[in-house]
Amino acid sequence: MTDRHKTRKWIKIISISTFTLFVVCYALYEVQRIAYGPRITILTPKNGSLVSESFVNILGKAENIKDISMNDRKIFIDETGNFDEKILLSYGYNLITLKASDKFNRKTEKTLEIVYK
Repeated sequence: MTDRHKTRKWIKIISISTFTLFVVCYALYEVQRIAYGPRITILTPKNGSLVSESFVNILGKAENIKDISMNDRKIFIDETGNFDEKILLSYGYNLITLKASDKFNRKTEKTLEIVYK
């Protein structure tokens, strides 16, 4: 075997290995999205916040979801999973519940406590 044939053989092996590694990494990335189920992250306001205005924006991110609701009212997310919902608070203690489910009907729930004073 000449050096040229050996070089071609190594390039072929490295190319196939790189492609296989890419496919395996991508498959693992997709599987972890399915395995973790739906996730909700509330960015603002922080849990236990004391606010002085009756209207509050609830900002957050939802991942791996099919449906999401806030206090049993359907809300919508953008294409990257972000949501921005206004809510009218009652004077005093307010409990806001976000619920989400994925296409496998797994559910998650986040509760946010806010005090309006």
